[in-house]
Amino acid sequence: MRSTYNQPMYSSRIRLLSCLPAVFLAFAIAPVTAAENTLASTLAPTGTLRAAFLGDNPSLGRVDRQAGTVTGPVADIVKELARRIGVPYTLIPATDARDIISRMKAHTADLGFMAYNAGRAADVDFSPPWLLMPNSYIVSVDSPLQKVADADRAAIHIAAVKNDTQDVYLSAHLKNNRVDAVAAMPPPDEMESLLVSGKVDAFAANRQRIMEIVNRHPKLRVLPDNFFVAGQAIAVPKGNPSNLEGLNRMLAEILETSLVKDSITRAGLQGVDAAPPPGR
Repeated sequence: MRSTYNQPMYSSRIRLLSCLPAVFLAFAIAPVTAAENTLASTLAPTGTLRAAFLGDNPSLGRVDRQAGTVTGPVADIVKELARRIGVPYTLIPATDARDIISRMKAHTADLGFMAYNAGRAADVDFSPPWLLMPNSYIVSVDSPLQKVADADRAAIHIAAVKNDTQDVYLSAHLKNNRVDAVAAMPPPDEMESLLVSGKVDAFAANRQRIMEIVNRHPKLRVLPDNFFVAGQAIAVPKGNPSNLEGLNRMLAEILETSLVKDSITRAGLQGVDAAPPPGR
């Protein structure tokens, strides 16, 4: 098992996660039914289930560049999906949702793990959510902002990563303010500098990501409420409804178990929960 992706690269303001070939994970292949064999041939046409995910989102998975491994909810659910259709799997840390969609259109990824939105749904088909990811603001400790509604004022400078779930949602729902979109998530030290200096009043991101920052940077805090709870879903390429149907069936069965909840607990994630089975 080995990894061949690059180290992160930095600009003066923004960390960019490099994403290159995948981390390969092997496991014993269990016997499968005829229906699962059919699904394996279409869902994993190369014989390996290739799953791309947001490589810098700790709510989905943690990439260990030195060990060449991925751990967390994405790793566990892909392992289970691959076991069910009787194939090995590959995890591909991607830079952003556009990177995931590009890989799926180029047929270099079979599954994509990201939040649903209507723009993305024009390019790929989505499962129901399997993971619930709250989103809030990180601010300086002495910020006057006490709840997310306080940020919806023209004088407040809100930033978010361009085209990420937070940017898309806030751009559509803020009534008195706008989002300043940046190319990528700033590194923690830079985030602290931006917020403490007042260059940014509030940075929007998923709660797990910003809780990890404040745990190490006591000059920052996270607002107690959320402006949005994103449903993380699984995408498949458009054009094969039977693939989506088969994926949804397996996902519903998985969500009836404790697999996702147990994975969240092992990963030590904060403010993240397993989605309920569809229909509940």
